[in-house]
Amino acid sequence: MANETDDPKLEISVNAARELVDIGLAVLLDIRQPFELELEGEVEGAVPVPLFRLKQLLGRGLSEEEQELLDADEPDDRDFQHFISLINRHHVTQDQILLCLCNSGRRSLRAAELLRDLGYTRCLSVREGFREWPRDAATE
Repeated sequence: MANETDDPKLEISVNAARELVDIGLAVLLDIRQPFELELEGEVEGAVPVPLFRLKQLLGRGLSEEEQELLDADEPDDRDFQHFISLINRHHVTQDQILLCLCNSGRRSLRAAELLRDLGYTRCLSVREGFREWPRDAATE
């Protein structure tokens, strides 16, 4: 059964995503949790913005499991400013291509939808996620 967020217009292949990042046409947002980055490695040049923190900062509800994984207090204005500064530091504009990356591509679909709701209409999810991202592009 397809997930209701599955939308081919929201996804991009790993190869196409890597090409866009390599030539500087897209910003890669790694939405995995910090413990995932520690265990599996980071993607060089990716901006770490954990999805659950992003959802929380945008005032979206978290499931019990998401809240447990996040294991954090309610975000304050400083947290939101930190998120905005991350985006601004990378000179992200609303017409720029944003690529969301998670482990498998499921959470990144939700992140792409959230960012599109904020006006980032060129936000896409990397299909198959980090599991298919070339290992030579990851740092341990």
